[in-house]
Amino acid sequence: MFDWMVWTVPTAVFFICVVLLLAGMTIWETRSPTVLRKGFLPMKTTRGDRLFIGLLIAAYINLGFLGLGEQFVDWFALQAEPSVWISFVLSMGVLVFVIRKG
Repeated sequence: MFDWMVWTVPTAVFFICVVLLLAGMTIWETRSPTVLRKGFLPMKTTRGDRLFIGLLIAAYINLGFLGLGEQFVDWFALQAEPSVWISFVLSMGVLVFVIRKG
């Protein structure tokens, strides 16, 4: 059923984190309904809005990192492509920042 995708450990961890975030936000929303607020984003947003925007940014960071992996080897004179864990940590950090301060 899942043969169409390469399920590596980082890929599985990323999707597990997304599912846990969605479950956590659902529980949080039922216990404490959100209100619109203005952070650094150019519009008023709810927690769900910021989660969605943060997930999009996290996905683009990971895709960009994967797409530029070979370029990183040339640019920084590396022996091998950098680990995808770097993009995972970076994207999760950006996601948390957008949810909290967005």
